[in-house]
Amino acid sequence: MANSIYSEDHTDKTEKEFTLSVLTEDKSGLLNHITIIFTRRKINITSLNVSTSEYSGVSRFSIVVTSTRERIEKVVNQIRKLVDVLGAFVYEEDEVYYQEIALYKVPTKVFLNGNSIETLVRNNGARILVIEQDHIVIEKTGHKKDTHDLYKKLEPLGLLEFVRSGRVAISKSKRKTETYIKQLEETESNRLSIKDY
Repeated sequence: MANSIYSEDHTDKTEKEFTLSVLTEDKSGLLNHITIIFTRRKINITSLNVSTSEYSGVSRFSIVVTSTRERIEKVVNQIRKLVDVLGAFVYEEDEVYYQEIALYKVPTKVFLNGNSIETLVRNNGARILVIEQDHIVIEKTGHKKDTHDLYKKLEPLGLLEFVRSGRVAISKSKRKTETYIKQLEETESNRLSIKDY
């Protein structure tokens, strides 16, 4: 019995990567209110993306953090208490489909030394986005490891600039945002149980 209790405590204290999906009303100032909750708990946000959702007037925040399950559940509960937040969900890596996009700017002259750079781009599932007289922009979509691998290959060629977007994630659950919002509107407390979502 003591061993099982110890293992549960140990699991709770293990840090791992979580993706939070937060549905909010499309209002200004919410980003600040949400990020303050992480700052107060000294949890670093490693990726943040805000976009429109499939439901008019509703925004979706995709937030990636490394933390313990216990700490992140407390954060999610605090986020749910914000007035303009409609729902907040926490997912582990295997519970979401996700991608990031990276852009790389390299000097045009690297293409003049044969077609090895074109082969490199093709073999890494990237594509050439822009060709200018003095530089070329390459685009790569994938997971962080994929975009970082291409970064390491382009760096020796004189990489001029590099930027990677925040994670864009969709849950693997069968939850439909429109259904969730309608059910939320029908509840007297204006809050739903998150269990089934």
